[in-house]
Amino acid sequence: MYKMLEDYKKYLQNELEVSKSTYDAYVRDVNIFINYVDISVSHNIHNVTVDNIEGFSNYLEKNGKTPATINRCLASVRSFYKFLKISGLEINNPAKSYHYKKSVRKLPEILTNNDVDKLLGSPDISTPKGCRDKAMLELLYATGMRVSELIELNIEDVNIKNGFVCCNSGSNSRIIPIYKTAKKALKDYMLRVQPYYSTDDNEALFINMNGTRLTRQGFWKILKKYADEVGLKGDITPHTVRHSFAAHLVENGASLDDVKEMLGHSDVASTQIYAQIVNNRFKNVYNRCHPKAKSV
Repeated sequence: MYKMLEDYKKYLQNELEVSKSTYDAYVRDVNIFINYVDISVSHNIHNVTVDNIEGFSNYLEKNGKTPATINRCLASVRSFYKFLKISGLEINNPAKSYHYKKSVRKLPEILTNNDVDKLLGSPDISTPKGCRDKAMLELLYATGMRVSELIELNIEDVNIKNGFVCCNSGSNSRIIPIYKTAKKALKDYMLRVQPYYSTDDNEALFINMNGTRLTRQGFWKILKKYADEVGLKGDITPHTVRHSFAAHLVENGASLDDVKEMLGHSDVASTQIYAQIVNNRFKNVYNRCHPKAKSV
């Protein structure tokens, strides 16, 4: 079965061209599943039944996995079986007809417009680091990119003149417009900072002061530093900014289909949560401000 896993890895990379984070998650999940099959089904993937899939779900649950993680693991298993069938193996997909209980999805926290203004205004742009950080924060809110997509940007991915950024994530490539303030911040950084700190052969857009590509962990620390400085409450992460980008667009009239494309979602169902956030905010305003709602 481990030969099957190696072939599956190549399928994810070469055929589906999934992002690194998706690749890592699917491979990790399938590896756990194969280990479970080795122990529980005598190493024979042909003998796996729906009951075994349920047992796998229970095994994950007993090991402290959340419903969301278990559902993702099952999605990985379904993908693995689909690959086996494509590869010519006569095998049924026992995970196809099994559905684990769905988790109750908590609405993500988003920033207010005032919070965003404070966050984006916090870097000291007179310094090289502040100039870089201003450009990163503006671009993150301008595009709603994932942090992995932000740090993987190269100089050639940015078109300042026409005001857009090309974001490449696995097989998902999209062009996202950027507003004037973000354009100015990027232009300042690319003129004043990036050329003087970058190594000669470095094509990375965002770099640290040693001239190498900024890391995911490095950006998280930068964001946390500014969030703490301006007194933002809660755990402010790059995904908080991404959620805020999407919710603010929907709140101001953008269609879910357009937001889906800008976020790089494969299905509009993943984007519908932002409509829920906006509706929930309107409900809170209604209950707080409508005289009849207040009197109940």
